[in-house]
Amino acid sequence: MSENNAIVIEGLTKSYKDVEVLKGIDLKVERGTMLALLGPNGAGKTTIVRILSTLLKYDSGKVTVHGYDVKDQAHEVRQNIGLTSQYAALDEFLTGMDNLVMMGRLFHLSKEDANKRAHELLEQFDLVDAANRPVKTYSGGMRRRLDLAVSLIPTPPVIFLDEPTTGLDPRSRLAMWNVIKKLVEADVTILLTTQYLEEADQLADKIAVIDNGKVIAEGTSDELKSKVGNERLELVIKDSENFARAVSVLANYKFIKNDEERTINITIDSGVQEIAKILSLIEQNSVQIESLSLHKPTLDDVFLQLTGHEAEDKKVEDK
Repeated sequence: MSENNAIVIEGLTKSYKDVEVLKGIDLKVERGTMLALLGPNGAGKTTIVRILSTLLKYDSGKVTVHGYDVKDQAHEVRQNIGLTSQYAALDEFLTGMDNLVMMGRLFHLSKEDANKRAHELLEQFDLVDAANRPVKTYSGGMRRRLDLAVSLIPTPPVIFLDEPTTGLDPRSRLAMWNVIKKLVEADVTILLTTQYLEEADQLADKIAVIDNGKVIAEGTSDELKSKVGNERLELVIKDSENFARAVSVLANYKFIKNDEERTINITIDSGVQEIAKILSLIEQNSVQIESLSLHKPTLDDVFLQLTGHEAEDKKVEDK
């Protein structure tokens, strides 16, 4: 393993009976950086995190974390990681302070050191005022911050965050983002899974887009956006008859369509002149549109371009 990589995944596969969840995943995460695994439910994100954190055995491949083999050196891996899963692992009847002290003692800290570390984390996560309240009185955002604080008691060099902001309101999500950014600034390596395009865009040094158990794209946010052209023209067509005609008229262009919403998203490669030609073609063929808009590339466009569907929740839950 390169000394620069805190996480290395090579040819990782995992199946549940006849369902192939991971189909040969290759990923590397440099030390002191954040990689975001971006994808809908069912893509395989949580399965990867569970394997990396030694909670799940895999079928084939090679996986190392902080230089240790996940299969053969699981104990060493667990000593060097922190994990915040999708669901807060807290005792709701204990106070925030008591939860932290209890976990500190489980990590074999002395009573004095456990109390000291608990106070440090309560201050770091802006939970001092709520330290002596039962966790059951906490808001969702406060619980997620406390859950992340618990995972940092042993100050691990590698942290896995599995959809840490799911279900949070915008204010709580921004608070979590600030905490996560500070961790990266402190040279912690983070692997983040998320369904939120904006979250990956704002936080990650690099992004891996996962769909149907495969990495379908990888790079920085700007690199991924460059895959879909400079701009995107979105047309909302008046009715199904006009929509069918528009699809036929625009057959020579690169576009993604949504039949239910009657939208057509066209990749624009040559700027204003190409837009003018498209609108002229629409007018010449008497296609009636309700609205049009021009968009800069987003990570959602990456999904549209690579998978043919938006990065929205699927009904199939992630394994």
